[in-house]
Amino acid sequence: MSKRAKVLIVDDDPINRLVLEKTLKAEHDVFLVESGEKALTFVKTAQVDLIILDVIMPGIDGYQVLVELKENPITQSIPIIFISANRSHDDEAKGLELGAMDYITKPFSPSIVRVRVRNQLLIKQKNDLLEMLASIDGLTEIPNRRYLDENLSREWRRSKRSGTPLSVLLMDIDHFKRYNDCYGHRAGDECLKNVAQALAAQCERGSDFIARYGGEEFAAVLPGIDRHEAMEFANKLRNAVNALNIEHKASLNADHITISIGIATTQSGKVYAEQALLEEADLGLYAAKDAGRDRIVAR
Repeated sequence: MSKRAKVLIVDDDPINRLVLEKTLKAEHDVFLVESGEKALTFVKTAQVDLIILDVIMPGIDGYQVLVELKENPITQSIPIIFISANRSHDDEAKGLELGAMDYITKPFSPSIVRVRVRNQLLIKQKNDLLEMLASIDGLTEIPNRRYLDENLSREWRRSKRSGTPLSVLLMDIDHFKRYNDCYGHRAGDECLKNVAQALAAQCERGSDFIARYGGEEFAAVLPGIDRHEAMEFANKLRNAVNALNIEHKASLNADHITISIGIATTQSGKVYAEQALLEEADLGLYAAKDAGRDRIVAR
């Protein structure tokens, strides 16, 4: 793999932890914790690519840790390899039925551990690639509606847990139908690509993203951003599209391509569910259009 994978080792035995670390550290970035509780805390703040999980530990055992990881949408896709001194086929079957990808018995062979970890990471890499391809809009090469729905839902839950703001922007290319009628659909596709890339280029934080919402509409999801900051970001987006200076002689509000933007934030006092964020942003978008287009309206 081109990028070093992050492997979390969860084992209450310090010798096992050290042996596993020595076995894997040449190929991967290895992190060590000694309990199920610490493993669950660790994955809340750090992203890992694979977990090697001891079954029998004081407190929360490996089975319960696996159940909790699989119930969390953020961690459910992390591959888990169980490692245990218990050689019972029933215990192995239980772990696999709960969602573990592999089961290694102690004492283990370092070379076998290396190969099995490598194999699971290769499978994850392929699955991640397929997931990414399924979440990218084929024309504009930015995230699609599916990606938007899944990640907005996740960011909504995160916002509710942490009490931090979440802002959503909906954008529409002004008079795009007239553009297609005037310049043709091939030019329309090029326009969509250029606008999408210009919008995506404004996302400087890893948590922010622009997605194609449908047709000539785009959405932005901005975790931790309040109404005032969302307005500043919207102005960046609007200016970026204006700077493209794409001719639009059929427009009724300018001689070039422009966008209208609606903003909604969880701090508005009007938003009580994640779908309401999109609905509020949509109302802002319509208000921006009614005001003459090439405008921004925050709800």
